[in-house]
Parts: sequence; C-alpha cells; structure tokens
Amino acid sequence: MRLISWNVNGIRAIVKKGFIDQIKQLNPDILCLQETKAQNDQVQETLQELDEYQLLVNSAVKKGYSGTAILTKHSPIDSTYNIGIEEHDQEGRVICAEFPDYYLVNVYTPNSGSELKRLSYRQQWDQDFLNYLKKLEKTKPVIICGDLNVAHQHIDLARPKENYNKSAGFMQEEIEGIARLTESNFLDTFRHINPETVKYSWWSYRAGARERNVGWRIDYFLCSSAYIDKVRKADILDHVMGSDHCPVVIELAD
Repeated sequence: MRLISWNVNGIRAIVKKGFIDQIKQLNPDILCLQETKAQNDQVQETLQELDEYQLLVNSAVKKGYSGTAILTKHSPIDSTYNIGIEEHDQEGRVICAEFPDYYLVNVYTPNSGSELKRLSYRQQWDQDFLNYLKKLEKTKPVIICGDLNVAHQHIDLARPKENYNKSAGFMQEEIEGIARLTESNFLDTFRHINPETVKYSWWSYRAGARERNVGWRIDYFLCSSAYIDKVRKADILDHVMGSDHCPVVIELAD
C-alpha cells in the first residue's frame, strides 16, 4: 500500500502543470491533498480524469481557500469530515477515512500567519485536534497525514536559528503542539525511519529558495505507535514539482 500526501496549493492551478500525469506515474493507492482552494464540485470536475479513484472532498465555506481531498482505490468502510467543533469546521481542513485496520486522517493545519495573528487560535486547534485523534485511536490505530504547518526540530528546516520564535511554523507554541502529538504515541514516520536525513517538503517562492534548497519539513505522515511496524518506507519526493510543497509518501506492509 502506497500512500501519498501533497499540499497542492490550488488543485485547479496544479492540474495545469501536469498533475494528472504525475499522479498516474506515482500511482498511489491513496492520495491525500491539502489546500485544494476549490469547492467540492470544482474539485470533482478537475480530478474527473482520475476515475480509478473514489474521491472524498471537504471544502471551506470561504471560496478559494483551504480545503482537503482524499482519492482512494480502496473503498473506505466509512468517511467523516471535520472534528465536530464549530469554530474549526468552517475551513474544510479534515477528512477521516476508515479502513479495516486503521483510520486515515488527512489534515491541513491552520497557519499562524505571517504576523502570527492566528497563533493563539492555532494552539487551540492543536489541542482539539489531538483530542479528536485520541478518541479515534480508542477504536483502532490512526495514520495522520498532511501539512501540519510546523517544523518539529532544528533538523527540519534550513535556518532554524533565524526562524525560531520569529516565524510561523517554528514558534515554540507550535513546536510544543507537534511534540504533544509525538509524545502521545503518534510517531513521525519519516524521522522514525530516517533519523538523520535532511530533506524538506516546502520552500518559499521568494529568493530562489527551492533552487538553493532553503526549505522546511512541514508535511508529515504520523502513525499510532501500535501500527508503526507496518510502515516499511517513508520518504519525501522533493524532485516532484508543481507546488511550493512536494509530496510525502509512506509504504505499508500488507
């Protein structure tokens, strides 16, 4: 089983850059997308060529903003949307697909913003999202994937000293948010398998950051510790273009 997660930064924009052919070549069993920036019917129309997949879509109330989608070759037992808290459920940020052995949660975590205007909201989100995951985990293991909008450790961004407690994505409050996830036995699959590897999943469009590989690792697959032995591979496909993010991937044993 090959699972891919990708913040596409606009599904209609990335499709014009060869996205459909890229996905056919990557051939995931399940593809999780974040920041689709389109309404449900627009996502369905844009992705209609990928007709071998079942499509689950969750769009924001605000048009052209946020949004998530799951494309899966394996029909889920059930699917649910959002986390059941009105304050958080307006932006299409969460889809949960239930499979026989695990829940798969696709998430686009709120960004604290360039001026950190949403940092306090982000802290509340982090706590409420963790509570949501722990409720799911009472039934079966959980795999979480998506753009978590935080670099966990210094190894996860090119310029940690310059950004620590100054930039959204590497504020101490955000670091503590992802640390609570990993301390709650949701393991970072990439770091579990590749403890010393330096790879990034997002680069600013400014100053040729991607060409110079001045990036951040903010896209993740996390996994309940009880299921980690099923994760055979975790990688970051930093050669795949089309968005300011690149895809991240895990492979699960049968």
